[in-house]
Amino acid sequence: MPLRNQAAVRASWQRTLEGIPTVIGRLAYLASLRDLNTGAYQHFGLAQRMGEPETDALLRQCHSTVFLEWLGLNYAAQREDLTAYLESLDGVPGDIFANWLRLEPYQRWLPAESRETERMLFLTDLAAVSELIRAGYGVASPNPD
Repeated sequence: MPLRNQAAVRASWQRTLEGIPTVIGRLAYLASLRDLNTGAYQHFGLAQRMGEPETDALLRQCHSTVFLEWLGLNYAAQREDLTAYLESLDGVPGDIFANWLRLEPYQRWLPAESRETERMLFLTDLAAVSELIRAGYGVASPNPD
């Protein structure tokens, strides 16, 4: 694919991602495009326009970038972002949050290329932010100890 066309596809993809209103929502979406068995990122539309290896590389890069963007937010911004994400999902936010705490889908949102310290920071930040909003939803702690 010519560089000019590739740049146009990348710009179009960036606009698509920006249409997702929360950072954590973008992180969840990008992680959903990764095959958990192979680790390859797949998106039919992008692959048709760019090819599979280029699509994998683009989505892998975007996933890492969005992950670092989340880590760069302070607790207040992370709390606001997570709350907005939970409230954007279909269902009762408190019920969604309770299931979210129990099932831990965010464990799969970590980019494979992230460093262990980044992974620990993500999980620690998410635990702290979750604790801040847990009471607001009236959700009991998943681990009473």
